[in-house]
Amino acid sequence: MLIGIDPVISPDLLDVLFRMGHGDELVLADAFFPGNTFNSRVVRADGIRVPALLQGILALINLDSYVPNPVIMMAPVPGDSLDPETEKSFRGAIDKYWPETPAIEHMERFAFYERCKKAYAIVMTGETVKYGNIILKKGVIPV
Repeated sequence: MLIGIDPVISPDLLDVLFRMGHGDELVLADAFFPGNTFNSRVVRADGIRVPALLQGILALINLDSYVPNPVIMMAPVPGDSLDPETEKSFRGAIDKYWPETPAIEHMERFAFYERCKKAYAIVMTGETVKYGNIILKKGVIPV
C-alpha cells in the first residue's frame, strides 16, 4: 500500500496513469460497457463507482487545459434521457480537484465508441447508472 493514494486506485490503474502522456485519454466505463470490444488495454475496477474513481484519479493527474473539453460523457440516444444527478456527481468529483474545468461535453453514442478505440485505456467500473461513461484527457503537469 502506498501512502496518499486512494485505495480505489489499483496497481494496474496506477501503472496506466503513470504511463499515459499529456493528451492521452482514459475512459471510465460503466459495468455494461463493451470495453474489450473497443480497446485492447482494459483495467478492471469492478464494484467501484465512477465518482469514487474520479476522486482517486484526479488527485493524481490533471485535466488537459489546452483543449475546449477535456471531459466527455456519452449523450443519450434520441428518445432516451440522462439522469442529471449522474453528471452532477461526476462534476462534483471533478470540481474537487480541477474546478476550472470547462463544461462536460456530450458526445453521440457511436462517436463516443469511436473515441474509445483511440483512448489510452478503458477502466471497467462497477458503475450501474445509465450513461455512466466518461472520458478524461490527461493534461500537462501544472507549474
